[in-house]
Amino acid sequence: MPGPKLLGVAIAAVLGLGVGVPPAFAAPAADADPVPGLVAGAETAAPQLVTGLAEAAPGAGPGEAARAHLAAHQDRYRVDPAQLAESGTERAADGRRTVRFEQRYGGIPVFGARYLVHLVGEGAGQRVESVGGKYFTGLAAPTAQTVPDEVLRRLAVDAVRDPAAREGAVAEDHGLLVLPGGAGRLVRHFTVCGTDPAHWAAKAREVFVDATVGEVALSYEVRAPSAPVAEAPAAKAVGLEPATGTAPDALGRPTRVNIGRLPDGTYQLVDLTRPATVTTYDAAGRDVMDFERSLPADARPAASATTDFPASTGTSGATDAHLNAAAVYDFYRDRLGRDGIDGKAGPITSVVNVTSNGEPLENAYWDGEKMIYSGGSEKRHPFSVARDVAGHEMTHGVVKYTAGFVNLGQSGALDEAVADYFGNAIEVTSRGIPMTDPKAALLGEGLCRTGTPEACADRRMDDRRTTVADYIGVPSGVDSGGAHLNSTIVSGALWDIRRTLDPLLADRLVYRALAEYLTPLDDFVDARNAVLAAGRALGLDRAQLRTVAGAFDAHGIKDGWQRRIGVDSRPLLRELSSESIAPDVAAGRWVAATAGKGAKGSMAVFAGAVGGSAEPVRLSPEDGRSHGWPATDGTSAAWVAMGPGADGTWGTEVLARPLDGGPVRSVHRAVNAFLSGVRVAGGDVAFVGNDPATGKAGPMLSRDGAPAVGIPLPDGHRASDLSLKDGLLAWTESWEAGERTVSAPTVYSIAAGKVVAQYVVDDANAPGTEVGSTRLAGDRLLWVESPADSTKGSAIRSGALDGSGVTDLLPGGSGAPHRIRSLTASDRAVTFGDYGHRATKGTKNADLPKLWQLPLTGGTPERLSCNRGGQYGPAADRGTRVVWLDATAGRTDLVVRERAAGTC
Repeated sequence: MPGPKLLGVAIAAVLGLGVGVPPAFAAPAADADPVPGLVAGAETAAPQLVTGLAEAAPGAGPGEAARAHLAAHQDRYRVDPAQLAESGTERAADGRRTVRFEQRYGGIPVFGARYLVHLVGEGAGQRVESVGGKYFTGLAAPTAQTVPDEVLRRLAVDAVRDPAAREGAVAEDHGLLVLPGGAGRLVRHFTVCGTDPAHWAAKAREVFVDATVGEVALSYEVRAPSAPVAEAPAAKAVGLEPATGTAPDALGRPTRVNIGRLPDGTYQLVDLTRPATVTTYDAAGRDVMDFERSLPADARPAASATTDFPASTGTSGATDAHLNAAAVYDFYRDRLGRDGIDGKAGPITSVVNVTSNGEPLENAYWDGEKMIYSGGSEKRHPFSVARDVAGHEMTHGVVKYTAGFVNLGQSGALDEAVADYFGNAIEVTSRGIPMTDPKAALLGEGLCRTGTPEACADRRMDDRRTTVADYIGVPSGVDSGGAHLNSTIVSGALWDIRRTLDPLLADRLVYRALAEYLTPLDDFVDARNAVLAAGRALGLDRAQLRTVAGAFDAHGIKDGWQRRIGVDSRPLLRELSSESIAPDVAAGRWVAATAGKGAKGSMAVFAGAVGGSAEPVRLSPEDGRSHGWPATDGTSAAWVAMGPGADGTWGTEVLARPLDGGPVRSVHRAVNAFLSGVRVAGGDVAFVGNDPATGKAGPMLSRDGAPAVGIPLPDGHRASDLSLKDGLLAWTESWEAGERTVSAPTVYSIAAGKVVAQYVVDDANAPGTEVGSTRLAGDRLLWVESPADSTKGSAIRSGALDGSGVTDLLPGGSGAPHRIRSLTASDRAVTFGDYGHRATKGTKNADLPKLWQLPLTGGTPERLSCNRGGQYGPAADRGTRVVWLDATAGRTDLVVRERAAGTC
């Protein structure tokens, strides 16, 4: 989906991060202070971090003192106190306080913008020691919504790409926000989720829709939100009293547990011995969706008639969940001075033994308010068995109430990294495992019923990954921008600190950075600086601080690391705001869409030459609308504009313009409807007209500037995947035949005004077969057929333009089976995107979408590029030349290669 270009913040890892010529990292002087005194902010005049202060800040309270300090030093901070809303104060065990301010622009919250002031002392003796965070100067976004609510809501739901998942999905409206970066963008924030466990179990999608243009500005996946859990409902309702008992763990070993006694003499897994009540429920195999939004009314804690709980308490995972929740609470309270997950002794609730659509969930997660665990399976124990997993997931709850990382890109990876660190720290501390134990750095090593701990572990913090050698660049739609893929780069550095310093000191150091210095949009280098600043606040000496800095150095977490990632492609346009809007190219000239190039955040269409060094030229006008989805024939370009028209009504419009300049002309406009799939060839412009009221989607054609007319399709038929070439228009036609879906790659002769070839693919014999990526190339029609079974490969098929026969360019399942989601072709070569189908843990470069190429006549595919990040939206030019969107460098770049790289 289109996204804002948020330079210099954590989501820049997905949506743009400045890159220039790779410099060598300069080694600091041996006596240099490793704690930075001043870190400039990115895309803002406000500094990211200022340390080494000792300035008086008198005031009645910390909030008043902090605000007065910022107001008195606006030349230093460039912060307008009128834009700051105090959101709370974090008080450390040593009395140090951190005041949090959230930025408002025109009274509207700025997404992820949090500024922090650190104080010591009381009253008239208060002093400011450091200041920092994210505050965005230069915002000039509108503050009034102009797109109708129903359009924004519909766009939010449509941001879910899977049509089956969109069915029945709802969008919860959270109101207006300003997305930072440049002038900023006014957006409406929705959380989209559904009730079908096949698509939505434990998941939701955060969607931010531009409120003045009507385009999705940002979209990423999160855990499904949950309602707050009431504290110990049984205790409040019927006077539960503390007691102790015995319960078997998942391995059958009897274990002492704190429980609650009901007035009728029965017992429940409710621990009342701590300020935070610990309660454990057994879902008894019920579906996870029953527990997603809140606890069901009939849910009760795991129970027993006596103090000796039955064997099912262990086999369900309830005993382990109960003990692990208590261990997590004790770790944070006794070791770090934090009173529970929310810091206020809020209840800690666990639900074990859930399923998903009748199958084992094979997961554990913190849903925002409580723990959810799967039951056991043939391969795994109940997920509550692993204390490091339990600690990891509950630490996500701690993050929510402290740094509040956005689950996207580098900030999402920081969320996972901190959870990795504390999950393992909780396990080794509570179980007395030495840091030298090879299993100490493994996460989830105890879950498997068979196999070695190393093979079972989901992640390991001693994998020695670095930013330059191992960072995997992916867009927001993949693993929330690499949140899990890249987490061990940071957690590895933190774990090295714990292995080098005293573990208690390391835990306090990382926790202080999390609770007092880190903010929602921080990136890897921000985390380095936050940990070092926290180290100074804790009183670490110069040698210890150098040890901390050295751990980050060893993992490549230092300024400029992005510029050292090598690629085998040549950049044409850097830092595009989205990977989902494919570029196009013809005759050596490309077109692409991106935000933030002078259009105050809205998408704009640019054009450039594959060869030469001339700056790209903007084709689309600055008219307050979003412009994207471009196509070119090498002479002219056409694209879609979306937003309010001159009459104030919202709609979409196909526009066209010569690449060498000239007036922009309107091809066709639709009010409250969508136009898509634009193609251009000579004087012809084709596109798909979509009527959301009727569900009809059919091809439309404008010839030599004449008004566009629809090409009639039979009732119930719809078209997609247009291709236009040499007087022929091709598309994928589909319709329902009873309970079957029929798809047909189709060729239409513009001159004859009729269909001249149609290859019907009836899924009666292979239900669920997907047909698409229809392309005209050479004298053939190409398309892709993908079976429903994701372990089986797609086929690339080729049909004659007169409908006389089909051959296979790439038989399905041949060699290493490919799952193809995009295809482009020249008269010599076919290039396709393999979007991964492998059942792995999602931590390998090979699991990301890669581009492959083979001759138009068929043959063995070769890797187009050996870049290790995600590769999207290929567009073929002459011969074997291809342009595409590449995420390897931690951002989305438009790049080109002249020929296939071969074997990587």
